[in-house]
Amino acid sequence: MPAKNTICLLYDGTALDAANFYAVTFSDSLVHAVHRAPGDYPAGKQGDVLMVELTVMGIPCLALNGGPEFKHNEAFSFQVATDSQAETDTLWSAIVDNGGQTSSCGWCKDKWGLSWQITPRALMAAIADPDRAAAKRAFDVMMDMTKIDIAAIEAARRS
Repeated sequence: MPAKNTICLLYDGTALDAANFYAVTFSDSLVHAVHRAPGDYPAGKQGDVLMVELTVMGIPCLALNGGPEFKHNEAFSFQVATDSQAETDTLWSAIVDNGGQTSSCGWCKDKWGLSWQITPRALMAAIADPDRAAAKRAFDVMMDMTKIDIAAIEAARRS
């Protein structure tokens, strides 16, 4: 039975490609089902992939081939909490090196335009530091970063 609440992500004919990428890139991710259109529709023809049921890092999602009218933007993103620089680097590279693009402060976009925040837990701990001066130093350093550098965050927090 489908989840009560599912995130629906729109694509322009590439829902299955995106779903397969997420399934192999992120832990606890899986393509569950591929549904083909039972008839022609504005963005496709009968038999085309219409929607893909998947889980992305434990979150139920539906990838829907809805056509070119609707584009992803930063108003929605997946925030991925990482436990190490190696994990941060691996996920960042998987997204950016597969046709994606970098942004700032740990944000990047995949080749389908979906935004991702690759966020080390160390960054979140630094920003929430009860020592507000240490939190500000870490925050200020983060503001100049593209991909998050945990060592630089921790150094700023300590200085």
